[in-house]
Amino acid sequence: MFHSTRAVLLATVFALAPTGAALADPAPIRIGVTLSTTGPASALGIPQKNTLDLVAKEIAGRPVEVVVLDDGGDAGAATTNARRFVTEDKVDVLIGSSATGGALAVAGVAQEAETPLFVLSPIPFAPGREKWTFSLPQPAPLMARGLFEDMKKRGVKTVGLIAFNDGWGDLWAKELKTQGEALGLTTVADERYARPDTSVIGQALKILAAKPDAVLVGGSGTAAALPAMTLRERGYAGRIYQTHGAVTRDFIRIAGKAAEGQVFVSGPVVIAARLPEANPTRPAGLAYTTAYEAKFGKGSVTLFGASIWDAFEILKQTIPEATKSAEPGTPAFRDALRKALENGKGFAGAQAVYTYTPSDHYGIDERGRILITVKNGDWAPLD
Repeated sequence: MFHSTRAVLLATVFALAPTGAALADPAPIRIGVTLSTTGPASALGIPQKNTLDLVAKEIAGRPVEVVVLDDGGDAGAATTNARRFVTEDKVDVLIGSSATGGALAVAGVAQEAETPLFVLSPIPFAPGREKWTFSLPQPAPLMARGLFEDMKKRGVKTVGLIAFNDGWGDLWAKELKTQGEALGLTTVADERYARPDTSVIGQALKILAAKPDAVLVGGSGTAAALPAMTLRERGYAGRIYQTHGAVTRDFIRIAGKAAEGQVFVSGPVVIAARLPEANPTRPAGLAYTTAYEAKFGKGSVTLFGASIWDAFEILKQTIPEATKSAEPGTPAFRDALRKALENGKGFAGAQAVYTYTPSDHYGIDERGRILITVKNGDWAPLD
């Protein structure tokens, strides 16, 4: 009788006690983010860091742990940060960096560590090196075509280029040489400058001497304002075109009157409220704009911060799929997440509709591109 009662009691205790699996907290999702919150690309990195205050803190019932480090816009520092994320923090996802050089550096670490990466600056994918890297910004060829088609429509024949003397500038020089020439545009000047430069008078004088119908500035952040200001000060009256890297409020503030009338290619989020109701990016764009401006002030939204928002919106849809087959913190989970990203049916974000496939890790089409200008100190749709 005693043994029987004891057996019943033990059975009851074990039945009522939680199992080890139930007692254990679910494995967190760890995300490593390297940004340029200081240095010449800080106009991009600061809104990206700000956006991290607004993103999901839990996905699929699991806490999201985000580690953020500043790389100052330096590719070497971005590499160091990324290596720390994968070796010490054991992250499941990498995000970064704000500038092209840093993004390329982190992509190399992602490839070696076999960890999914969302890059925040457009980069060229080297053949066979794109497996773990997914682009959030619109690819340069897509955006360049929008600018060059507008040039052609407005009768531009000759173009002067002034661009960064780094990977970002090289991207635009390449697109002008290939797509631009195919549309009948001739490059009559190709001048370069460094991101920290405080004067481009010499480069501007050479461009003025070439008398181009239009000038393309291959810069980003506030550093893209310097060539345009200098050209206007020296009397250039032609149309000035800017890349999506220059679409910041700080650009308008610094360039002042020189910003007026310039043409920018951009993601749609900066004028989300003025997009057509049927535009698939409008709901996410309005959600992001509302959340960001509630915390950081009216008119503070940038397309750079929106890329961080979109990364987390995509993860909210793909992490639940990945956790069906593997636990976070494992190589199997990272591979499952990569596959979930590649097999999505289209993620409608604030900046674009992302449709990644095994052979296309840009995943963005014309729905992620608009042309805007500056009118009375504010962004406006191009006429």
